[in-house]
Amino acid sequence: MTAHVSRLFGADAGQFDRERAGLIPHLHALYEIAVDLAVHNRGTAPRVLDLGAGTGLFSGELATHLPNASIDLLDASREMLDVAARMLDLYAVKHTLIEGDLTDALPDGPYDIVVSALAIHHLSAAEQADLYRRVYAVLRPGGVFVNAEQVAAAVPELDELYAEFWLREVKAAGTPAGTVDKARERMAYDRPAPVASHLAWLADAGFRSADCFYKRFRFAVLAAWR
Repeated sequence: MTAHVSRLFGADAGQFDRERAGLIPHLHALYEIAVDLAVHNRGTAPRVLDLGAGTGLFSGELATHLPNASIDLLDASREMLDVAARMLDLYAVKHTLIEGDLTDALPDGPYDIVVSALAIHHLSAAEQADLYRRVYAVLRPGGVFVNAEQVAAAVPELDELYAEFWLREVKAAGTPAGTVDKARERMAYDRPAPVASHLAWLADAGFRSADCFYKRFRFAVLAAWR
């Protein structure tokens, strides 16, 4: 994530989760499937890494299922991490905040679970593929990586269809025009990739199995096991 994009997100940290619900149609379904995949057969006290953790929404959902987990949250925005810390303190789950970019070296593993939500698409294709290799390296054998992500269409001309349906749905949800405009400003820096590219990168990184478990237009959940 570039420093400029980080500042855009940091400026909205206080109301980010509230706005997100109006900007991501079927947000509950996206996170429900992602969390189910992350916690499945993970034991009682797993070590977790949340990449591009933002305000800690994914980590908070994991904490409700895995109260004895140890969660490391990595994000480029200190403002976002501060919001996450206040929320995770309420869960009384062990957590560590790490201010850093997704292109930086990852914290030392091994982790049982690595997750990310709506963050990796800010990287270039080469950076996304490289991150998958680095995620594989810090995962414990048998560990799982779950990425709830914004994706591109299989062919470029369908991206316009994705955009049309997204705009229709956020307007139907009553999302304020100003919130939509801010989202579009941030989205100008997005570099989403098709699901097929993600699965190819995961295979190239060494993951033994991977699949897309949910997709609704531009939002998808992918998971891979080491």
